[in-house]
Amino acid sequence: MLKRDWSQCKALVTGASSGIGEAICKQLAERGATVLATARREERLRALSEQDGLPGRIHYIAGDITSPEHRATLAAWIEREWGALDILINNAGSGAIGRFDEASSDRLRKIMEVDFFASVELTRTCLPLMRAGVHPTILNIGSVLSHVAVPLKSEYCAAKFALRGWAESIRTELASQGIHVLMLSPSTTKSEFFNSLIDTSPDAESKSFGAMSPEDVARAAIRSLERRRRDAILSLGGKALVWCGRLVPGILDRVLRKSATK
Repeated sequence: MLKRDWSQCKALVTGASSGIGEAICKQLAERGATVLATARREERLRALSEQDGLPGRIHYIAGDITSPEHRATLAAWIEREWGALDILINNAGSGAIGRFDEASSDRLRKIMEVDFFASVELTRTCLPLMRAGVHPTILNIGSVLSHVAVPLKSEYCAAKFALRGWAESIRTELASQGIHVLMLSPSTTKSEFFNSLIDTSPDAESKSFGAMSPEDVARAAIRSLERRRRDAILSLGGKALVWCGRLVPGILDRVLRKSATK
């Protein structure tokens, strides 16, 4: 297990205004870390930064993580204020529910921009800062659906599969530079994620495979950071789904077909 001095740790967390990102920010600050939180909702970030009783400190910069200008602003702030970055947590995400053949190409592009390209390009921007960090680690918040795909979430599955494939590749590329890459794969999380689905009918429903609270996911994320895990799949339901996909994929396909029909 890695013995981090959390009081000296500097972390950047995306998608920090609610859910998993907000919980990770709080729990890092509870351990004494200094956090830069970013998301689009400035009022939420301000409230997060003003919480009392935290040994660490939470700063914030509001903006759209898909914007190159915003990513550059984050990196410039870190270089000016900290000089280096120890932990980058790519958490921002979006999704949709619905059949692929009834969706527009725009829905796919919007999801890929947030869930894949933004994380990839923010990492690229931050790598020089991480090379100067202490035990530098990139933590990507993926999904159980980055291991096994389900119907009616094709765009989301595609983005998370892409994120995992990219993370596995750069893990070996960056190892010689001392930068660790971790993929955390939660199952359904009780958060506001499903309140902001892209181009999705309001009455669309999502099947749950072992829902967790954002706080539980955040605790698992920090444990994984301390243990320098390479890949962590969360919840019994999520692990069961992944193993079914690996061991009995044909049976799982037949089960999932039922949820693909209206």
